[in-house]
Amino acid sequence: MSSTKSSDYKAPVGVLGGGSFGSAIANLLAENQHVYLLTRRQEVADSINSTRNNRGRTMHENITATTNIKLVAENCSLIYPIIPSAGFRETIQSLAPYLTPEHILIHGTKGVDVQLPPGAMLTSDYKLNPKKVNTMTEVILQETIVRRVGCLAGPNLASEIIDGQPAATVIASHFDEVIKLGQRTLRTPRFQVYSSKDLTGVEIAGILKNVIAIAAGALNGLGYGENAKALLISRGLVEMIHIGKHLGGDVVAFLGLAGIGDLIATSSSPRSRNYTVGYRLAKGETLEEILADMEEVAEGINTLKISKAMANYLGIRAPLTETIYEVLFGGKTVEEGLDYLMKFPFYVDIERSMFGTD
Repeated sequence: MSSTKSSDYKAPVGVLGGGSFGSAIANLLAENQHVYLLTRRQEVADSINSTRNNRGRTMHENITATTNIKLVAENCSLIYPIIPSAGFRETIQSLAPYLTPEHILIHGTKGVDVQLPPGAMLTSDYKLNPKKVNTMTEVILQETIVRRVGCLAGPNLASEIIDGQPAATVIASHFDEVIKLGQRTLRTPRFQVYSSKDLTGVEIAGILKNVIAIAAGALNGLGYGENAKALLISRGLVEMIHIGKHLGGDVVAFLGLAGIGDLIATSSSPRSRNYTVGYRLAKGETLEEILADMEEVAEGINTLKISKAMANYLGIRAPLTETIYEVLFGGKTVEEGLDYLMKFPFYVDIERSMFGTD
């Protein structure tokens, strides 16, 4: 297996996940080195290798698609897992036997993992201890011998990246080597890569913004304008920080590219899956109808359930989270939800205590 020194790194890089974001990251990586892309289905791998097409997405010639996870691990010291959170632990468990301490994993999954007791469900009154909630980084550390781990987060709408539009991301890790290697392999003339040592904060910021994006889509679906959107985004950021601090996140991470940057992009674009869920709800479709024809997972739906359950446990008020939950799962209409939030007694804009000041 090749060295992972960033100074001379030209070894193949692995990507786990052939969805929209995995494909976008694979294409970026392929501008700098060869890429092994793991897909679930053989027909997808065959299409990429023979026609350079992945369900309508043009794939770089430096990409080799495969369904063999062992092949990826044996050929790549650096691997980017970019798969839905619901299947993340299972995939990492499949990868684990082939990993060594020399491997580096930088994931791009904006979701969390919860191991509930047998028979338990995240109902509206379920109380979930935040200590039972695992980030994807924690899953990697729990399931593998790899310790050099990082995550990438930011306003990374996959379709725009695939189209070659300018964009950026944040790579967060406790290890300088991980950050530098991520920057070296991912950076292109159209894709900037920033760094952060606040792995937990960056990861949590990228997760929680998906809930607010659902609300933003609903707001646009109702036809409301920029004043309403600005209100939602700013109050949403406050609530993200409020919940994120209980998960160990630092306030500073929420004010950067992975926090407010990603929140603005995801809350403003019809290309966002979470935004699309909210928009279609506002247009009268049911959640079941929306999910039935979505090609990929909207992570905000699962994150919403988890955030609501954590708020129940902590005994904190999270009005946006609670209202979005009632719209998706409690039978409340989008209009009723908006009416409730407009009447909610928000008397203080920003509380200094959120930032550790008096």
